Amino acid sequence: MAELQQLRVQEVVDSMLKSLERENIWKMQGLMFRCSTSCCEDSQTSMQQVHQCIKALPCASGSSPGFAWCTMHCNDKVKDSIDAGSKELQVKQQLDGCVTKCVDDHTHYIPTMTKKMKEALLSTGK
Repeated sequence: MAELQQLRVQEVVDSMLKSLERENIWKMQGLMFRCSTSCCEDSQTSMQQVHQCIKALPCASGSSPGFAWCTMHCNDKVKDSIDAGSKELQVKQQLDGCVTKCVDDHTHYIPTMTKKMKEALLSTGK
């Protein structure tokens, strides 16, 4: 019986997360991508200038441009290192360091997100 109740709770939580994703997260990601396209219009702009432009946009201010963007940036750095002839171990270390920084930069958002989700859930129960 307890397993059934646990399954019921898990289904409700999964449904809530899917709803948040569809109704909020996708919209936020869409806004971020639409906003950042202006940084990519000039074909003479370097990759570094594009990344700086995206970070400086009002749509990204006060928030992270996203973990996916961060890992994409790491892949770009690795590609540049490979193109420059760096050794495999050096490239791997650079990728590991970059991905670790992405994780470090984004995990600090989790407590705030959790607090906001709890507040929202509590306010719906009133």
